[in-house]
Amino acid sequence: MQLTAAKPLADTIRASFNYVVDTGVPPVRYIDWPEMEHQAIPPQYRQHEMTVRNGRPLRDTFKLDMHGFVFCDHSTGVRDFTDEAERARVYDPEVQALVRRHSGASEVVVFDHTIRVSDEGMRKTMNVRPTVKGVHNDYTEASAPRRLREIVGDVEAERRFMKRWAIIQVWRPIRGKVLIDPLGICDGRSIPQKGFIRVERRYKDRTGEVYHIAHNPMHKWFYFPQMERDEALVFKVFDSDASKPSRFTAHSAFDDPGTPAGAPPRESIETRSFAFFN
Repeated sequence: MQLTAAKPLADTIRASFNYVVDTGVPPVRYIDWPEMEHQAIPPQYRQHEMTVRNGRPLRDTFKLDMHGFVFCDHSTGVRDFTDEAERARVYDPEVQALVRRHSGASEVVVFDHTIRVSDEGMRKTMNVRPTVKGVHNDYTEASAPRRLREIVGDVEAERRFMKRWAIIQVWRPIRGKVLIDPLGICDGRSIPQKGFIRVERRYKDRTGEVYHIAHNPMHKWFYFPQMERDEALVFKVFDSDASKPSRFTAHSAFDDPGTPAGAPPRESIETRSFAFFN
């Protein structure tokens, strides 16, 4: 199929986001555990149309602690993001340096990578995850410290808890330009401390927990259209310091009304890291 030329980028667009509905019943999902899927309690969502601002003209004004995210140029030496050994050897040090630069952390530990692809056939071939079209934050007040314990152990976690620490993620395309399912991100200061619905994610070996977030007209959404492989979005999903203006950053893939017909599937990677501060 021939790719139709993309329209000029607008300052703002209107797009629909899937916001969770609080039913009073805690949602539960089973991840990579098909034999337990019948016991899942899926979250319920309602679509709300929101204004999404093109963040590219404002890119130099965003601050990680203030807005919860930054957008930056970031060249990588990685040739194949599906190669775990190459990621560990090349990309992990790149991410550590990037997060240190934007957060001011004294130490950064990369602990997880997730590749997502919008095309179902490609996902099955590559054995990767789909894009997520639901407004969420990847950790909760409870699951963030639990995850730190799982990765570094109880003794080291207790030592780390004595000072400020955070979970910071890096998101980028891994092949071509992102034209389908771009990542929308919400200014953390515009998210009231309510409407945070805990969703359990049960794996065979552990139980995680994320926040899915209810609609609020105060939410201020941004995106960075047509992201390239040498660009990255750095954002916080937990900060132990409650005095920071942004501790969580709601985000979601969404349908861009400007996506050209025949656009190639989105292929992206999100990398999670612990950031430790002196």
